[in-house]
Amino acid sequence: MSLIALNSVGVTLGAPLFADLSFSLARGDRMGLVAANGRGKSTLLACLAGLAEVTTGTVTRARGLRAALVTQDTDAALLPLTFAQVLAQALPDPDEGWRVDIALDDLAVPADLRDRRLADLSGGWRRLALLGAALVTEPDLLLLDEPTNHLDLGRIGWLERFVIALPRDMGLILTSHDRAFLDAVCTRTLFLRPERSQVFALPYTRARTALDQADVAQERQFANDLKAADQLRRQAAKLKNIGINSGSDLLVVKTRQLTERAEKIEEAARPAHRERSAGEIRLEGRGSHARALVTVAAGQVAAPDGRALFRTPALWISPGERVVLLGANGAGKTQLVQAVARAAGAAGPRPSAGAASGAPVGAAAQGEAGLVRVAPSVTLGFADQELTAFATDPDALTAITRRSDIGDQRARGLLAGAGIGVDLQRAPLAALSGGQRARLMLLVLRLVRPTLYVLDEPTNHLDIDGQEVLERELAGDEAAALIVSHDRAFVQAVGNRFWLIDRGRLSEVEGPDDWFAAQLARSEAG
Repeated sequence: MSLIALNSVGVTLGAPLFADLSFSLARGDRMGLVAANGRGKSTLLACLAGLAEVTTGTVTRARGLRAALVTQDTDAALLPLTFAQVLAQALPDPDEGWRVDIALDDLAVPADLRDRRLADLSGGWRRLALLGAALVTEPDLLLLDEPTNHLDLGRIGWLERFVIALPRDMGLILTSHDRAFLDAVCTRTLFLRPERSQVFALPYTRARTALDQADVAQERQFANDLKAADQLRRQAAKLKNIGINSGSDLLVVKTRQLTERAEKIEEAARPAHRERSAGEIRLEGRGSHARALVTVAAGQVAAPDGRALFRTPALWISPGERVVLLGANGAGKTQLVQAVARAAGAAGPRPSAGAASGAPVGAAAQGEAGLVRVAPSVTLGFADQELTAFATDPDALTAITRRSDIGDQRARGLLAGAGIGVDLQRAPLAALSGGQRARLMLLVLRLVRPTLYVLDEPTNHLDIDGQEVLERELAGDEAAALIVSHDRAFVQAVGNRFWLIDRGRLSEVEGPDDWFAAQLARSEAG
């Protein structure tokens, strides 16, 4: 029996988000909802939860269905409440306070956090509080909107195990840009599109392969349809000439019939879907003749307060090498990344792509008392995880024009190609979504044309399409890269060398798998 069924559902909010969406979810189904940023994932979850109305079509719910939605953001009204109070206020029956204690234990919330206000907790613990508030309602259908946001690998591993262990009769629909997480917890995948959304009874990676095959078949069918219509029109043109010369009414009728058939085929023909959320971004690195772009001497890396973080052996990064820096939060990854950026001539404790400005740095540029050295030919492209490079820019167009001499018209075209429309190019940067700011950063990197990319969590605000664009560009570029990321799929796709900071030492390892497995096995929840 279906928990919920959609028939020809569509939603329009100013512009159409999606249309003609039909699927059903049975008890125990685990569905991943995949789409580009801004394409209606959160809106669809709100409709399924009964918090928003669809524009067209019907949503049929099982009698007495209890649906619970865990949103991406914490309601400001909940921030003054303690962790336990957030769960208590969600109880359908206030006299069943014992459910709160059970949920706190299930979530493995430490005793000292249960009576702390949400305002004083990290983003990860806030997400766990919202999850607990949903679970105490004992929902038949659990809806999770980007549940891995703000979680490190250990917490993502805990969440994976928690979701897998949910009651077998509970339905689940979740959105995520974390491909490895989708593969771990979902058995079905819905690709939400403006038209012809597709559902596969497969986890993400296998479903994506099936989707690509379906798109290829659709594109082939589209080409065949256009070819058939063209042939009909050619036949009609020949018969028309013959009919005019012979005065045959029959040939005139036949000509009209062939033309009508061609028009119907052309009207029904549909090209395959082409995702364009990431825009036409290409990271055009330029070559460097230096054998070692970055050299790290044996020594100690310290925190800004002088506290020792880790020791490093002598290491280097050469052209074409994409080094992924692994390590737990607080191990010192950011310190090493910033040391490399400072050695490459970027100013300040948090350098940016804008600070690099595309100019090759001098041979005297050094970091951390000579611990890190950068070759004179290096041009730096730095992207920080907070997307703070544009703090002094009033708008996206200015962010581009002040970093290049391409002119307004070309800049506007590039911004539009990167998914930032004309209406947003002069708007305050605060009006841009996190994904749009991330694509703006990638566009700046393109204009800088680095020989060395230093990227700190570059996929944090990118949807899956944007992640895959970045992967292809980095993997096909001759430039070098130093990358910090906890995105397992991204790391596997781009890395060809791996440095691990563990127990106060940095060492080179063969690959990320063992470290990923160890982090995912941690029992910590929040």
